[in-house]
Order: sequence, then structure tokens, then C-alpha cells
Amino acid sequence: MSAPHLPKVAGIDPMVPVSTHTAAPTEAAPSAPGAFLQDRLAGWVSDLTTLHELTERLAGTSTVDSALHELLSAGAALVGAGRGLLVLEPAGGDGPSRTIGLGLAHAELGHIETVPRNATAHGRFLEGLPEADTPLASPDILGDTGLDPRCRAVAAQLGYAASYTQPLTAGTAGRLGAAVWLYDEPAQPLERQCHLVGVYARYASEHLARLVELERARADVAALAEELRPSRLPRIPGVRLAARHRAAPGGGGHWYDALPLPDDALGLAVGSVGGSGPSALAAMGRLRAGLRAYAVMEGEDPVAVLSDLELFLRLTEPATAVTALYAYCEPDRRTILLAGAGHTPPLVTGERRTEFVETTLSAPLGMLSCWEAPSVEFEPLPGETVLFYTDGLLRRTGSTTDRAFARLHAAAAGVPKALRQDPGMVADHILRVVLPDGLDGSDGTEDVALLAARFD
Repeated sequence: MSAPHLPKVAGIDPMVPVSTHTAAPTEAAPSAPGAFLQDRLAGWVSDLTTLHELTERLAGTSTVDSALHELLSAGAALVGAGRGLLVLEPAGGDGPSRTIGLGLAHAELGHIETVPRNATAHGRFLEGLPEADTPLASPDILGDTGLDPRCRAVAAQLGYAASYTQPLTAGTAGRLGAAVWLYDEPAQPLERQCHLVGVYARYASEHLARLVELERARADVAALAEELRPSRLPRIPGVRLAARHRAAPGGGGHWYDALPLPDDALGLAVGSVGGSGPSALAAMGRLRAGLRAYAVMEGEDPVAVLSDLELFLRLTEPATAVTALYAYCEPDRRTILLAGAGHTPPLVTGERRTEFVETTLSAPLGMLSCWEAPSVEFEPLPGETVLFYTDGLLRRTGSTTDRAFARLHAAAAGVPKALRQDPGMVADHILRVVLPDGLDGSDGTEDVALLAARFD
């Protein structure tokens, strides 16, 4: 009869004799108390150094995703596991929820999530944990007949034989989720390893709770910002419109607007409010509403519109600096009359030319005792697209102003002919080329607003 199978302890073979400096003292080799204390002290120093390095790396993460990946990989090193998964499910269900894997493909994570509820702590089914802060060890999944058959079937299919689950719980946020580390053979972490990963998980949970709350706040700010921008663009004969907006993580005050005016005219505006966060968004909403009112009353005179907006700014936002550009368009005549207050010039692009519109030099609103600047009129050719944008598009390039303008000009000039018929495709191409993080990036610190008008 073969000897019973002894599980490994976090990858340590149980058949290997224990080292003499950790074994109990014998008469042949008495242990010196001083040497024993030195070994213990050295072990504590090593553990503290490891925890310090891991927590420093975790503290350097600034997003939920980066913190989750760092937590999962650091925990795997502490418990001696090669694979694992981490499930984020904040209590109350009002936060970001996601599942990430370490050494597991997306399909393998899907297999793990098919395990029935209460059968295991794996996947998104966290009810298997007996208490909110109690780890759960399964040293021999395939040999444990008390486990749900589906749990053992998935373990056999994916090739893991043991697991160690550490709940993630923060003091004020409650349960955030759980991390599960998987072993290829029957195994169980040492008591010291369990203690280290428990201490690390408590710190990581508090850090993660702060990032989750920050992500919730950013999502709320982004939702508010979208509500303050046009829900749809007007349809005016002779011109097609498209708009793109890339919000900064903190929420900036860059905006665009397009509104129909009498006689099939069109008012186009872009602008930016200094600062970020809810205060900048609130100021942006008030100023955009004011500009809309003035455009309806005297939209054919852009200078008068911005003058009224500057007076409104002084009465309602006296400590705020604003750049703005307003254009009165008559699509049937293909004429644009515009005025700008410290704002970047529009860019007109087509098959025959790509050039910035010459505008008069003027200060932002709220900077001088009285703002006024002459208007400029120009005529886009049939098939040309006029781009109105905020300075965040230039700043997100990370280049100097001159190089950023040159980069924008080159991107507009390089729009493929097949894309020039659609202002949305023109805008997407320019953002893809100009921005370092492309169309889908959200790592920039500046808002970007882009309004494209293609004239037939």
C-alpha cells in the first residue's frame, strides 16, 4: 500500500527535513538562545522590508486597475502562488465592479465564474467566505469530496489543485471583494505567509477604497459634464456638424455649442473656463447658458455676443478667466463671421488648402477692464471643414505651442480623401494623430473639445 499523499506547503516539499537552525534543539546539537533570537530578528526585518517595498509600489498606483494588478501580483509573491484572480465588488453595488486574472486568460476566468454560488470563494461569487475578513484555504481541491462537484471539475480543467482566498475589506467602505491565489499542486501557505499577506491586504484595501471613491467621484463629474453639453447637434441645410469631447480625470470646463438661429443661420461656439472640478463645470454651465441667450438676441454680431458674455462673467464669475470663440454662420452663403477672446484660431481644411484662420489678437474674458476685439469674416470653400477646438487639444500633445500647432496642421492636412466627406471621421482622424493616447485615452490632464463643421 502506498504512503498517504502529503500536501505541499506553498511549494515546499514536506518530505524534505527541516533545517537544523529552525528545528527543535536536541542533546547532540543544543540551540543557542542568542542565535535563535538573531534568526527571528533577521526574519522580522526581512518581512518588514518586503512589506515596505510592496506597499510603496502599491502607493504609487493612481487608478483602480493598476492597484488591482499590483495587489494581485504582490499577494501571489507573498503566498508563493503562480496564478490567481481578484474580484472587485464594492458593498452596495454602487461602485466599479471588475474581475482581473494573473496567469489566467479571459476564457479561463469565465470558466471559474461558472462555479455555483456558495460553492467556492472563486470568481464573482463571494458568498463562500464565512466572514468578511476571514481568509479561506483549500489545500487539496481535487481530493476534497465535500466541495461542490463543479468546483472540482473547473479546477481539474484549468489545472490548479489548491487555493488561498484573502477577503478585501476596508474600515469605512466594508467589503470590496476578494483575491484568490491558485497553486498547481496541493499546497497551503505557511502561517508567516498568511500573516504577511493579511497585513498587506489590509493596507491595500484602504488604498483601494480611496481609489474606488475617487473613481466614483470622477464618474459623477463626467456624467454632470455630459449633461451640461449639447445632447445633439442641429441640422441646418448646407452644413454638417460633428463634435468630440475628451474629459480630463478631474473634469475640466471646456465646452462647445451649436444652435440654430433665424433664417437658417447657425451659431457655433467653443470655450474654456480656468480650473477643474465641480466649480469649473458649474461656471461652464452658466456661461454656456448665457452665451446661448446672447446668441439668440444678437447672434449676427459676434463681438456684441462676447461683450455681453464678458459683462455676465464679471457679475457672476468675477474671479474666473474664460477663453471663448463665437461664430455666426450662414451656410447658404458659406460665410462665417467670428470673434474670439484669447482663444485658439479655427482651422479650415480641404483638398486644396489647410490653414489657420487669421483672427485678431485679444485677451481672455475677465482679464482686462473692458474687452473688445474686431470680428473676422471668411468663406470656406465647398467641401471644406472648419475645426473649432479648445487649447486642451494643443496642451495634451505635450509639445510646445508652436510644435502643437504644427502637429495639428499636419494632422488636418493628412486626412485621407475618403474621410473628408464626413466631419466626424475628420475629427476622429485628427484626435487619433494629435493626441499621444489616441481616441480612447483618458490619461491627459486637459479637457479637449472639438467641433467640426463641413460646408457643402
